[in-house]
Amino acid sequence: MGKNSNPTNPEELVEYIASCLVEIKDQINVESYDEDNKTIIKLTVDESDKGKIIGKNGKVAKSIRNILKLASTKKNTKIMLEIV
Repeated sequence: MGKNSNPTNPEELVEYIASCLVEIKDQINVESYDEDNKTIIKLTVDESDKGKIIGKNGKVAKSIRNILKLASTKKNTKIMLEIV
């Protein structure tokens, strides 16, 4: 996804949000796979940036998951986010 591009799928959306939050952008890795009627998106960032993705008391991670929940209603599927 280019810097000026709009995210067109949930994986690109997670990558875009993460790139806005972290310091080390080249360590962002987003993978997705389907399992039991749901899509699991695995987000990997540098260890020093994990706190920025998770946020205080998990608020940032919860917000990202809420955005994915809204995106999943459009696809009529369930999307889960794993932060590693």
